[in-house]
Amino acid sequence: MEGVKLVEKVVIVPEMPTNRRRIFLSNLDLPLVAYQESVSFYDPPENKISFSESYNTLYRALRSLLVPYDFFAGRLVPALEDNSRLEIDCNGAGIVVAAARTDTRLSHLGGLFAPKPDFKQLVAFLREEGEDEMEFKDKPLLYIQLTQFGCGSLALASRYNHCVLDGAAARDFEKNLAAFTRGDDLVIVPNPDRTIFKARNPPRISHPHHEYSKPSETRDNFFSVGGKRCTNVMHFSTPHNTTHLIHIPPQRIASLKMAALKDGKLKKCTTFHAIAAKVWKARSIATKIHDEVCSTMLFPVDVRRIVVPPVQIGFAGNALVPGCARASLRELKDKEDSYIVRKVQEGVERFDDEYVRSGIDWLEVHRGTPCNENSFSLVAWFRLGLEEDVFSWGKLKYATPVVLKPGLVFLLPGLEGDGGLNICLDLPDDQVDEFHRLLME
Repeated sequence: MEGVKLVEKVVIVPEMPTNRRRIFLSNLDLPLVAYQESVSFYDPPENKISFSESYNTLYRALRSLLVPYDFFAGRLVPALEDNSRLEIDCNGAGIVVAAARTDTRLSHLGGLFAPKPDFKQLVAFLREEGEDEMEFKDKPLLYIQLTQFGCGSLALASRYNHCVLDGAAARDFEKNLAAFTRGDDLVIVPNPDRTIFKARNPPRISHPHHEYSKPSETRDNFFSVGGKRCTNVMHFSTPHNTTHLIHIPPQRIASLKMAALKDGKLKKCTTFHAIAAKVWKARSIATKIHDEVCSTMLFPVDVRRIVVPPVQIGFAGNALVPGCARASLRELKDKEDSYIVRKVQEGVERFDDEYVRSGIDWLEVHRGTPCNENSFSLVAWFRLGLEEDVFSWGKLKYATPVVLKPGLVFLLPGLEGDGGLNICLDLPDDQVDEFHRLLME
């Protein structure tokens, strides 16, 4: 991609004064004090609006949206009741928004449905100089960049602190932003109160929680107010390699589900269960861990409707809890498909209100991180539903993470109308070759 040039960079604050308040961050939020980057692509506006009109519409929409989303305009600070924790000070300090241009045509980027190095330029103006040394209280919680391509197509990139929203709540934010650019009202009223996820006093750990690891002497605790950074939930021991994209056609997905049901031991098998089981087995074998080593696959489970009482519609926080499937490599090699799929299903089925509360209490006591021993995290990006969003400049074409972080595997949608899926993962070339062979055998 040819150089992206900055048009302007502004600070957007709520269009009217908001009430100064503090927002509690739960133990599901605090491991996620790190920035998440994604980008959405759009064809040239059919209504022929200029780029200036597009980014000024975005500014106006954000000024309005930051009234109900006043917490996004705030800053992280030590909590008043416990200064070893962080909370959000809704001080109206604002967010940072950049408008940029490039002469590159969108078609020159090739496939848009998976992370690639070129996409980093679409968030090029969203990092502050010396940011790594800045205190939390000085860092915006949200950055946005709107970039126009030489063909008139647009890219809307966001960089937000993950402790504020999970993927489902970020989807709600984007739906509301799209509505405001069209001049419509809120689609979903955000509710950032996450006291429903407070740890019990005293904590009661009633289940084993293999989805988490205790902090080691060489690893930060899951939140750290004294320092300038926090451990990222996506931080695993996997070294950085090369991002690979592997397509699974619909016929292969169907065959995996049939293989899992063939021996009659399972009553059902969803696409996610079948793909997750196969990815877990193939990646574990390809990375050449010892046969007796336990391999752990994590995957987010939305507990909004699991906890009692259920979380209100519009919850704006983190309610995705790591589910996990665990087995030795020998089991993954020797056991039938139904056994491995059942392990994945059990990772979801163990969740009830008590299990969620026990996990929150475990984090309160141990201040750990999601499991980081011989593990990886599988994220089904195709479930977000962002393709329904329509902005004033048009309907979303594709949405993808900007980069693939080590220890992550993404399930991404295939080409439109294809019906298949893409697996995006980060492994050395020899291991990805073995992974691909195992995936398709």
